[in-house]
Amino acid sequence: MAYCRHCGARIDDGANVCPECGTVQNNAPQTTNDDGGFLWGLLGCCIPIVGLVLFLVWRDTKPNTSKAAGIGALVSVILYVLCYVFAAVIGVGVAMY
Repeated sequence: MAYCRHCGARIDDGANVCPECGTVQNNAPQTTNDDGGFLWGLLGCCIPIVGLVLFLVWRDTKPNTSKAAGIGALVSVILYVLCYVFAAVIGVGVAMY
């Protein structure tokens, strides 16, 4: 047994319309290319805001690709923060001499 996407009523697996609310059911399997993609992660790393937007847009439809772009953006932000901390430590050390 399946459930209606709109009202949650139990319907037959092959039903095209919910008998309770009349909502058309899309029973066709969705095929999308969701291989994760190293290049999406690289794009997210090079341009973190793009990685964040892609993560938010694709998180429901392409979870693997979304995760790659989000991880790329996260890695980039962490590297930026580490560079700033390192620069601040070096700056303070040089200023003390």
